Amino acid sequence: MMKFIKFKHIFGLSIAGALVVVGLLGYFAFQIHEDLSTIVDYKPKLTTKIYDRNNELVANVFDEENREFVPYDEIPPRLIEALIAIEDTAFFEHDGVNFEAIFRAVIKDLQTMSLAEGASTLTQQLVKNMVLTRDKKFTRKLKEVILSYRLEELLTKEEILERYLNQIYFGHQYHGIKTAALGYFKKDLKDLTLKEIAILVGLPKAPSAYDPTKHIDLSLSRANNVLARMRNLGWITPKEYALSSQEIPVVYDETLTQNRAPYLVDEALKEAGKYFEDIKTGGYTIKLSADIKVQDMAREALRYGYNEILKRDQEANLETLNGAIVVMNPLNGDILALVGGVDYAKSNFNRATQSLRQPGSSFKPFIYQIALNSGENPSSEVKDMPLIFEADADSEEEGQKDWKPRNFSGDFMGFITLREALMRSRNLATINLLNDMGIAKTLEELQNLGFSNIPRDLSIALGSFGISIVDFSKQYSMFAGFGTISNPILVKSITEANGTKMEFKNQRKKIQEPQQAYLMIDMLKSVVEDGTGKRAKIEGIEIAGKTGTSNDSIDVWFCGFAPEIQAIVWYGNDNNTPMKRTESGSVTAAPAFHMFMSRYLREFPNMRKTFQKPSGVLHGVYKGNDEIYTRTSPLPKPKENAAQTQEEDGLIF
Repeated sequence: MMKFIKFKHIFGLSIAGALVVVGLLGYFAFQIHEDLSTIVDYKPKLTTKIYDRNNELVANVFDEENREFVPYDEIPPRLIEALIAIEDTAFFEHDGVNFEAIFRAVIKDLQTMSLAEGASTLTQQLVKNMVLTRDKKFTRKLKEVILSYRLEELLTKEEILERYLNQIYFGHQYHGIKTAALGYFKKDLKDLTLKEIAILVGLPKAPSAYDPTKHIDLSLSRANNVLARMRNLGWITPKEYALSSQEIPVVYDETLTQNRAPYLVDEALKEAGKYFEDIKTGGYTIKLSADIKVQDMAREALRYGYNEILKRDQEANLETLNGAIVVMNPLNGDILALVGGVDYAKSNFNRATQSLRQPGSSFKPFIYQIALNSGENPSSEVKDMPLIFEADADSEEEGQKDWKPRNFSGDFMGFITLREALMRSRNLATINLLNDMGIAKTLEELQNLGFSNIPRDLSIALGSFGISIVDFSKQYSMFAGFGTISNPILVKSITEANGTKMEFKNQRKKIQEPQQAYLMIDMLKSVVEDGTGKRAKIEGIEIAGKTGTSNDSIDVWFCGFAPEIQAIVWYGNDNNTPMKRTESGSVTAAPAFHMFMSRYLREFPNMRKTFQKPSGVLHGVYKGNDEIYTRTSPLPKPKENAAQTQEEDGLIF
């Protein structure tokens, strides 16, 4: 009986052991299958490249691995020869594992009682690099051998080399041979010298030790060993060896990210990421509407204005003071530059797109445009007189006070023309104009112009609501676009790694007649010629624009445009605290606009410099002054007993 129990116990243990062994073998087989799939269905992380409108590289974007893929047929044969010479001379003869080399290595390991000796083929190196750890264990080595042998059954030698040269790490954040060539030598593979090739293929053995940017002597020595091996194999001539071994290539120390416009790049990735989740690892090519030269101009102009604030205000808070600028072609919506702050390294928050700021008086042109479209003329008069709006006695809100708006200068001018009211940015005149038109009607018209979330009170005359700088750029394009609004567009196309291309079209919407928009262009030209925007004036080109200063100088703006370009400039504190009272759209933002536009004009001297008057805009003389008008916005009616004459071109009162 005892013997039977003992036998039963041993039998049970044997069955259990067998099941464990079968389970382990099954798991091992499953791992082999999964690892093979990873290598065969090769899908490496690829670098996304961003280019400007002139095909200038703006940035390489990647997540952990900076890699540009190169197909086998674009790899120079000499590079393949150099790699095989130094790493695996019998590559085209073995089946993935060089058993003779392994036998020699095992003997040496047994002699030294270690696992120090190599003997890995290129296939084994690929397996180790992609799916195995670097632990020197016999089980890992067994798995490596099985995988390498199976891999050679599933892939051609060329496919293995292609994967190896694209996957392997070459140091300095360069993954893959193409990336390494561009990084170390700023060359395509086809342009490499023999010595440069030797340096590259010598790197994978010890990328840090042979890094040519840090250890050039070791790197050159390793490269000469590669050349010597090629000579000994008869793959290069003694003359080629002699010449190449003496060469000392120029080596560059770069990360290859080359992010020349981080605010621009962040916004581009945000837009492209709506369509492709793997935008940082999928090897996409993103084409922008932006011009990197214009981006640099905008960034420098913004910094200039910022520094001028610091000169005027020694107590300015450097942690909160900031600015932004958006440059756009108002005729089609192309964003040419977008700078979301004065220093990306200190703050990557994009104030051009993410921040809502009060436009202040820079919003006034839209109120005046509605007045023009309602039949008023630039020569029409409006009251620039004090107003008091009593607090609602029936309101349940505590602490309500009477509203007593005033002009920035503190005075008032009586009856003045719409042109002068806008030119001098008179708050009282604008509020009276809005009051005369009616809030309900004005709000309806503002919604037709594309505005939303506008407060239903007279404070909108002073721009007392929040809007992003890029959205305000869109709205301002209505003027330079002669009544047609252009949606800002930054990403023009996204090309996938397989060549499939997604293109994005410019979108425009006509919302008023060109001649009505021209009336406002002419009024905004007066702002720059003789009004609050004088500091934006540039000789030789027509500039139209409007300054903006919100209450307590919390936000200061200049929104300006020429016939083919528009720039919106903003400064303020991130925490919405006031700047020094001397800061204003005129003093602060207009000079930055002037600096930018002056540089832009020098860079593009052939740009159109005058606004073309559309048909339907007529000229007349009113009170001795030349004035323009349209059928919708006629000259004001003459006073009684005023002399009146009429000409074919227009009217004289």
